[in-house]
Amino acid sequence: MRNRLLNAAERLLVKQGVDAIRLEAVAAEAGVSKGGLLYHFPTKLALVQGVVERLADRFEEVLPGPDAPPGAYARAWLDASIPPEAPEGESTPSDSVPVALLAAANGPEVLGILQGRYQVWQERLERDGLPPGVATLVRMAVDGWWTARLLGLADPKGEQHVQLRRLIHDLTEQYADGQTKSNAMTKPNSTSNAKESA
Repeated sequence: MRNRLLNAAERLLVKQGVDAIRLEAVAAEAGVSKGGLLYHFPTKLALVQGVVERLADRFEEVLPGPDAPPGAYARAWLDASIPPEAPEGESTPSDSVPVALLAAANGPEVLGILQGRYQVWQERLERDGLPPGVATLVRMAVDGWWTARLLGLADPKGEQHVQLRRLIHDLTEQYADGQTKSNAMTKPNSTSNAKESA
């Protein structure tokens, strides 16, 4: 029953936003009585906290542990957040983070849950074996993508989405061994140097 109610609350968040989270509306969406809802979630705050905690737990389940190879945590963060193809219409599993943000808009008690989780996740990203700042850059790119999608701020579509995601993914691959593929472009070319000195 608890998961049924949380599922209903998530659906309402995706379809109608924060204002849709009213106890009567969630009970109706779940097909249960308001009394049945109150047994599991006595207040709207408790319900929204439950939504955020479950979404954070779900997201955390796909992230690797501390023994993962360099870049694996950042790549998992990307894979759990941005699908390979541009989502159209209906929400996707990757929408869980913006849904959590929507839920967190209900007040500081809820936002605090998300802030606490993000602090732990950020500390883990910083230990991902990538050069300083790279894993954080991946997170910020991901956060920017779903914020744009959530607010309708010209989020990339079609091939533009695919290219953007590929760039973010390649960033983690390039830095996984501490070297970038672009190093070859910045090193002096011995052949051209020889020609110049001739």
